[in-house]
Amino acid sequence: MNQFAECFEELPDPRADNALHDLTEILLIALMATLCGATSCTDMALFARMKAYLWEGVLVLEHGLPSHDTFSRVFRMLDPAAFEKAFQRFMKAFAEGAKIKRPKGVIALDGKALRRGYERGKSHMPPVMVTAWAAQTRMALANVQAPNNNEAAGALQLIELLQLKGCVVTADALHCHRGMAKAIVARRGDYVLAVKENQPALLADAKAAIGAATRKGTRATTTTDADHGCKERRTALVAPVKDMAQKHDFPGIKAVARITSKRGKDKTIERFFLMSQAYSSNDVLRIVRTHWTIENSLHWPLDVVLDEDLARNRKDNAPANLAVLRRLALNVARAHPDTTTSLRLKLKRAGWNDAFLFELLGHMR
Repeated sequence: MNQFAECFEELPDPRADNALHDLTEILLIALMATLCGATSCTDMALFARMKAYLWEGVLVLEHGLPSHDTFSRVFRMLDPAAFEKAFQRFMKAFAEGAKIKRPKGVIALDGKALRRGYERGKSHMPPVMVTAWAAQTRMALANVQAPNNNEAAGALQLIELLQLKGCVVTADALHCHRGMAKAIVARRGDYVLAVKENQPALLADAKAAIGAATRKGTRATTTTDADHGCKERRTALVAPVKDMAQKHDFPGIKAVARITSKRGKDKTIERFFLMSQAYSSNDVLRIVRTHWTIENSLHWPLDVVLDEDLARNRKDNAPANLAVLRRLALNVARAHPDTTTSLRLKLKRAGWNDAFLFELLGHMR
């Protein structure tokens, strides 16, 4: 586990100089506990005691096992920005060990409320974590707690942490603004951003361009899927644009797209997108659908497998830091080559089988 220590050794220890327990050892136990399904600091302390035999020859634990108060204190006090940098160092080293290539393709941005992570009396203001999700590798690339619950501002901070060359950033209409487009283009990335009524002038011009393309007989692409017994039909049409970027001071716009979808007997829904490349209509359908893997493959297991929606850690920096830890654990579990076992069962297996737990971390040398 020396490489784990190297990734986290630069993380400043916010505790007093006379702190009993080594910070890196606390974090390693916390990660391993989370990989076994722990969802709270109390769980982590219990895991440390029940698995005490594992630490011989692995950890020093000069002053014994950390208590739940120690775990809680550490996650409350750690600087979230510094912890996120350590997260990225770990993932870089882990990806190299697991031979995971630098992600390309779709990087989806989305926020997720930590629904029970609010301070007492502020249930209407739970903290929000914004995550960059690499759809190709199905891993979280970076995380930021939205400042003052401002998801748009958090997403801009997130972009600054990413290498975007060869990537397409996707996001919902909340992030469709010139600041986001400028940040993505500056990082050498491309974008497909949903545009709605919050940008009325852009939406009007997008509709006008699509209308002109329709009148010209531009070919659309239609796909039909039957998920859970319900048929859904999607049709995409792309229209190149020449002057929208300059007219709206919106960097990089080269095309707009419309996707029309109808599910079963539901009414038809139209969605419009701004794009920095004139993607084919088939590519637009694929990119937009891929964006939603962040909901199905990240947000859903966070809530169903690791009970994030029920997590009651609310003091100081604990909500953000434990949210990053949960995403780190899911990344590690997902990197295991067994693609036939669900994340839930991988975590169960790690808790029941010590060899498998160390196998999950085996890419770290």
